[in-house]
Amino acid sequence: MNSRRTFIKHAGLAAAGAVLLPSFACSGAAAEQKVGLQLYTLREQIPHDVKGVIEKIAQAGYKEVETFGYSANAGYWGQDPKSFKDLLKANGLTSPSGHFVIDDFITSDNKELLKPLIEGAAAINNQYFTVAHIAEPIRKTLDDYKKITARLNEAAELVAQSGLKLAYHNHAFEFDKHEGGSTGYEIMLNGTDKNLIRFEMDLYWVVRSGNDPVALFNKYPGRFVMWHVKDMDKANHAINTEVGTGTIDFKNIYKHAKQAGLEHLIVEQENFSKDPYVSIKQSFDYVNQKLI
Repeated sequence: MNSRRTFIKHAGLAAAGAVLLPSFACSGAAAEQKVGLQLYTLREQIPHDVKGVIEKIAQAGYKEVETFGYSANAGYWGQDPKSFKDLLKANGLTSPSGHFVIDDFITSDNKELLKPLIEGAAAINNQYFTVAHIAEPIRKTLDDYKKITARLNEAAELVAQSGLKLAYHNHAFEFDKHEGGSTGYEIMLNGTDKNLIRFEMDLYWVVRSGNDPVALFNKYPGRFVMWHVKDMDKANHAINTEVGTGTIDFKNIYKHAKQAGLEHLIVEQENFSKDPYVSIKQSFDYVNQKLI
């Protein structure tokens, strides 16, 4: 996970040098249902051809994208926020969420560290400012998670000043047992302000860690406003595969979308056994035809 964290944090700088499933209002009648894609899925392609990649995502049927790797210097893969927003609009896309790494903020008292990131998110009309990952050295104990939780609450207040909401994206490490059998995820869910902080559940990592997404929806209803949807390979659980071809029972999980509080469902895939564009189209078709 260190490699992913580093990639997300520095992807914007590198570019300068060069799932979602349906969106609907769970409290009432379903709104137009859309399928979105986390752009990290195409991390190898997008720095070299931002316009072409965005066009191919739209051609595959996606209506939303989730960003990653933004920096004030490099923008979105060399594009300033306005240009990137215009590119999305030209292709019928919006971006309800972006992934950001805020380890520096968590380990310091400098609130200014978040300002350029928040500005970048707000400039493309993100609804959610999503914390993508927490580095291993600062999350070793439950006390570490208590500190992280306190800083997430502070970050959420700063984000709210720009009309955004803070969200947290999990991996598997949050479910590691600590003293007393507690987990970091429990500390964050119980210690964060429900009115300010939401959670983006990565279904693959929850299942891979041995946990049940539906049990979490039941215990913490309404907290999981976004899902990452990537399937678990049948032969090798350490890798993921196209949605609908692996071991995760998405149809059953999706039945509990209202209980979870789902607003945006985001397709993501981190490794491929086929052409990535063929892959994202296959996942889109399954979600669009079999789930929503």
